[in-house]
Amino acid sequence: MTDPLDIRALQSALEGSAFAEHIELFPAIGSTNTHAMLQAQKGAPHGSVYVAEEQTAGRGRGAHGWHSEPGAGLYISVLLRPRMAPADALWVSLAAGLAVQAAVENVTALVADIRWPNDLLFGERKFGGILTEMNAEATRVRYLVTGIGINVNHGEFPPELRDTATSLRLESDRFTSRQDLAIAILRAFHEETKALMQAKNLSQATDSILRRVEKKSSWIRGKRVSVDESGGYTGVTAGLDARGFLRVQTGAGMRTVLSGGVRAAKG
Repeated sequence: MTDPLDIRALQSALEGSAFAEHIELFPAIGSTNTHAMLQAQKGAPHGSVYVAEEQTAGRGRGAHGWHSEPGAGLYISVLLRPRMAPADALWVSLAAGLAVQAAVENVTALVADIRWPNDLLFGERKFGGILTEMNAEATRVRYLVTGIGINVNHGEFPPELRDTATSLRLESDRFTSRQDLAIAILRAFHEETKALMQAKNLSQATDSILRRVEKKSSWIRGKRVSVDESGGYTGVTAGLDARGFLRVQTGAGMRTVLSGGVRAAKG
């Protein structure tokens, strides 16, 4: 079944949001995030959205790539120009995770899990990821780009990914409209970012994100994990700190995960 994205329908459905005016759709592109960062450097406005039918050089967090089957996934990058410090950019990624989780449940009735800070899973298998990149001075963000990649209608994966990747189609055993999902994600992300960036008291907005992530993710408390940071360590997750970073109780004391990848500990 073909499922082409319709840019005019996207714009119409997003009317009144920050994302309706500047949407670009690409049949194929190396990376929507790379393109969005280049457009931001050239002065593209806040709320610009870049969507692709296929990514040929999609990127995940760190050095990870992203499997992109033409016409089966959803690849969206959103350019924001928030008035915030670089240290607060993590809240945008966490808000994006909540937006995707809510949109997936709204469109498919599937309830996804969030693995801090940027992965969306069913069980131990990943179907979605979020990558936020920014250009910043010491005290302020000039611009940031949040990229969202979702495995939607993939029927299978390469052998090396079958144990770790899944899709909405594989989980639900039915086709999902990428158009409906794109609209739901962008609407939800608009509401999340509006609340975050227009808050008179930033701590109130971030407290809301923190509470909801802790409630909606099984990885935040009581999960035995391994962390590939500072030589690697293992422990049990112990909630988020006030900045949104994950805390892990280890045998040597409490650690805070600042940039490392988090996985379920083996054994």
